[in-house]
Amino acid sequence: MNKETLQSIVDDLRAGRTPRLSPEDFPCFSAEALEGNQHVDPSYLDVVAASLTTADVPTFECALRAMDEGDLAWLGFKVVYDAAEAQANTDNEVTKKYGETGSADGEPLVFFCNDAKEIVASRPFSPRDTFQMKDATRGPSMHNEQFEGLTWLSVPLFEQVRVWLLGASDAASEVAALADHVGFAVCVVDYDPAYVSEARFPRARRIVLDGGNFDGLAELACAPEDYVCVLTRGHMFDPEGCVWATGHHAHYVGMMGCAGKNDRVHELVLAAGATEEDWARVKRPIGLKFGAKTPAELAIAIVAELVDVRYRQRYSDEARERHEKSLGR
Repeated sequence: MNKETLQSIVDDLRAGRTPRLSPEDFPCFSAEALEGNQHVDPSYLDVVAASLTTADVPTFECALRAMDEGDLAWLGFKVVYDAAEAQANTDNEVTKKYGETGSADGEPLVFFCNDAKEIVASRPFSPRDTFQMKDATRGPSMHNEQFEGLTWLSVPLFEQVRVWLLGASDAASEVAALADHVGFAVCVVDYDPAYVSEARFPRARRIVLDGGNFDGLAELACAPEDYVCVLTRGHMFDPEGCVWATGHHAHYVGMMGCAGKNDRVHELVLAAGATEEDWARVKRPIGLKFGAKTPAELAIAIVAELVDVRYRQRYSDEARERHEKSLGR
C-alpha cells in the first residue's frame, strides 16, 4: 500500500469523482490472491469504487494517518455476493451469538481497523460485522468466510518485515516460499546464479554476488529491523553471514548447523572481528525444535520461529498475555 494511492482516492472523492481502484494497489483483490475463490474476482473492485462517496473520506484519511504514524492497521473490504444471505442471521450453536441480524446491509463497504480494534467506516455496521472487521487485524482475516453471502478482504497499512536468506540452499528455497506466504518480504543472496534462479525463488528479491564467494556481501546493508537467516550451501560462508548480520545489528539472526560445525564458525566469526556478544545474538540452530530434518521440514521450523519473533516484536507482554488467555492457553 502506498500513500499516494490513498491520497488520490481522497482527492477524487472530495471532487465527486469515482476513484480508480486496481489489484496492483489492493493486492487482496489480485487474481493470485483470489485463486480458487468462486465468489469474488478482481472486477469487484469496480463495484467497490462505484459505492464510495464523500462519506468514505474519513476512512481513507485514517489509513493515511496510520501509515504516517507506523500504526499496525488495515484497510478492509466487505465483499457481498448474495445480499439476502449476507443479512440473514446465520449464528449457530457453535459460534458466539452476535444478535438477531447478520450483516448490517447487503452493500460493499470499505473500513479501517487497527490493532487497537478501532473501526472507522462510512455506514453503521452490525455486531457480526464488527466481529469480522476486527478479524481483519489477523491479516487478512481469520473468519472471512464464516458466514454465507459475503466475505472480507484487507491490505496492511504497514511495512513487511524483510527476511534476508544468505545462501540459496534447498532449505532457503523452501523458507522463501513459506515466509512469503505468511507476509514477509524475502531477499535471497548467493554467488551462483544457477541457484539464485527465478524457478527456485519466484517471489523473492534475488541478489547474485560477484567473485564466486560472499565477499560482495560487504557492499550490501540490512536495516536493524530486518531478520537474517544464514543458510549458505554447505555452510561454506556461514561465518561471513553471521559477521555481516550482527555487524548491521539485525533484529534477528539465525544460523543452521550442528554443534560441532557451529563451534568452528564461532572461532572464525571471532577471528573476523566480531565479539562474543555478537555471537550470542545468533540463534543456533535456527528454527523451532520439533524434529525437522528435510529442507521442507526445516523451513517450517524456521518460518515458525520468524513468525514468533515478529509477534513478540510487534506486541507487548501484556498484549500477548491477553491473546494467549483468549485462546485458553
